[in-house]
Amino acid sequence: MTSYIALLKNILNEKCPKCEQGKVFATSGNLLLLRIPKMHENCSTCNHKFEKEPGYFFGSMFVSYALAVGEMIVLFLLLNLFVSSYITIIILIGIASLIVSTFNFRCSRMIWIYIFDGMNRKL
Repeated sequence: MTSYIALLKNILNEKCPKCEQGKVFATSGNLLLLRIPKMHENCSTCNHKFEKEPGYFFGSMFVSYALAVGEMIVLFLLLNLFVSSYITIIILIGIASLIVSTFNFRCSRMIWIYIFDGMNRKL
């Protein structure tokens, strides 16, 4: 159980799936400045290449979609308890999805990397 917690911690801290030391992302991105997060090409510690081939992260879009839908459902259920107008709920969910978009971008890529590169470790 503790290794799954360590795995989740490495994903959230954006650590390399091979050495668990180097950072995957050079920048976190900034929604207000319209900057997406930038990834390192290789790990600074073990030189592991993150993007194996062009289009490698195409599948992470599906992970990002699943994260966003999950967040929207949870937010809808919470807001439905306190807000009576569905229009207001939809607007608040839209604002929240914009706010967490860079987090979802980074998290979905980290999950994708760990699915294909990080799961060969013993859990």
